Amino acid sequence: MNVIKATEIARALYQAHGDKAELEAAQRERKYKSAGNQDEAQRWRSIRGSIRQLRGANQS
Repeated sequence: MNVIKATEIARALYQAHGDKAELEAAQRERKYKSAGNQDEAQRWRSIRGSIRQLRGANQS
């Protein structure tokens, strides 16, 4: 997944879920990782990183 697409999805999740968006991405990452779908897990890890950047460094 390219950075632009990950950022677009991250923005949409952040607008829809607010501060819970990162949690949503982490849950999806774990779901795909435990199912053995490493590509999809990596996609959600990238999206989670983009959400973290959107939120800012001093928020967690």
